[in-house]
Amino acid sequence: MFWTPAVIAGIVVGAFLVLLVFIGLLWYYAIRWRSPSNRNSETGSSDPSTLEWNRAGRVSSAGGAYVAELYGARQFTLKELEQATRNFDDLNLVGTGSFGLVYKGLLLDGTVVAIKRRVGPARHDFVEEVQRLSEIRHRNLVVLIGYCQEGAYQMLVYEYLPNGSVCGHLYGDTDTRLEFKQRLSIAIGVAKGLSHLHSLSPPVVHQNFKATNVLVDENFIAKVADAGIIRLIQGYDAAGPSNRASGSIYQDPEASSLMQLSESSDMYSFGVFLLELISGQEAAHLVPPDAKSSFIQWVESQLNNNKLIDPRLGSSFTSEGMKELINLTLHCLTTSSRRRPKMRLVATELDRILETEMNLTTVMGDGTAIVTLGSQLFTS
Repeated sequence: MFWTPAVIAGIVVGAFLVLLVFIGLLWYYAIRWRSPSNRNSETGSSDPSTLEWNRAGRVSSAGGAYVAELYGARQFTLKELEQATRNFDDLNLVGTGSFGLVYKGLLLDGTVVAIKRRVGPARHDFVEEVQRLSEIRHRNLVVLIGYCQEGAYQMLVYEYLPNGSVCGHLYGDTDTRLEFKQRLSIAIGVAKGLSHLHSLSPPVVHQNFKATNVLVDENFIAKVADAGIIRLIQGYDAAGPSNRASGSIYQDPEASSLMQLSESSDMYSFGVFLLELISGQEAAHLVPPDAKSSFIQWVESQLNNNKLIDPRLGSSFTSEGMKELINLTLHCLTTSSRRRPKMRLVATELDRILETEMNLTTVMGDGTAIVTLGSQLFTS
């Protein structure tokens, strides 16, 4: 067959157009595959289950049970959490908190979690609040992974911290001996976690901060737990300090009279926590019953006479570092909320104290007898 130049030209042009279409399709699918909307923002995974975990969605009600697809919060089924805890076996019970019983669980993907369970009906505002709290992420805050509302239960699923509460290491039955610099480091982590909560818009007030809500991971990095959990328990009408704070040594005395909790209330509670780090004792058992009505005055008199410093600290701290930490503690415990410092400033000050302590002990050497006794600790 004889092909004219026109026919040959037509075949070449047609083949070229087909090639262009093929290249265009390849380019389209390549771009679509690499699109952020199809990949997890943190891991880059294209696994469908990962996508379901992270995408925002809707909240609906079906048969009285709320169903949600939440950004940053995974909805677990009751069956999943029963399997994770071996039907909530007592052997997996690790504690009791303000939200209810706390169980250690193992998810099917190998993730170890802490599951908090309480009896409670399904509530729309519970799901919304979980969504809000699960989006708060910081190195010094315990991550809220997900939730479950099923079978007359409300459950929260958190990351699991293997070293538990700092209480067990500070005045519990463990053999851990927390040195002064380690206690400062824990205080810094807590201050930074609370400062992040206070920096949010609107600010998140912990409302129930205490030593039992300070957990430490395998590297003894401190993380604040149960931030905002009071709202999950009581709903959105909890404007006052509530019954759970009544009589608590951590309770801001000014909040009791004004019937409101604020960032400054968290600061007061943090001051009590600093007192426990200094003394190595639980604050509730530290103060005599007849002195609880004048708590701050009693603490100030005892600290100024060097009577509350944990003897287990030995000579592991400098007189300068301890004096500055005590002064900061008393500042946080000031009765007037307006005179208490902001949490971010406290975190900065603790960083400075630790840095100075590190420099001084490097020069003099750890183990050097550098403790100044009695009232001499507070002379300039």
